[in-house]
Amino acid sequence: MNNVKRTKYHQMKGFTLIEIIVVVVIIGLLAAVIAPNILGQVEEARVKKALSDLRALESALNLYRLDNFNYPSTEQGLEALVTKPSGDLEAKNWRKGGYIQRMPLDPWKNEYQYTNSGAAIDIFTYGADGRLGGEDGNKDLSTADLR
Repeated sequence: MNNVKRTKYHQMKGFTLIEIIVVVVIIGLLAAVIAPNILGQVEEARVKKALSDLRALESALNLYRLDNFNYPSTEQGLEALVTKPSGDLEAKNWRKGGYIQRMPLDPWKNEYQYTNSGAAIDIFTYGADGRLGGEDGNKDLSTADLR
């Protein structure tokens, strides 16, 4: 009879506290090694997306200029690619349907900025912090970064 109790006791095995702690520590170490690599790739992907958007917006502006013989003014902004602008620089040959379907937001959910100085245009984003200047993930990106 004593053998029967011992057999039942030996069949009911589980994890000890030491085994659980070892597994938790291993998972923690893996997370500490892998997490920075993943987070770095996310930021790199955002920068690549922003540069791709800048390239697409610059191409759309070049098409706009080909049709209308000038770029939109700073006041008309990038919205002139979506809806026909009014104001100083009239778009007489504006393409029905526009030059892009909708205005994209940068990867940090901010609007892209645009300036037309008359001599040159610039499309840019302020980066993750949404403010002028910054380093690393907060770095401003512009069409100048495409060259």
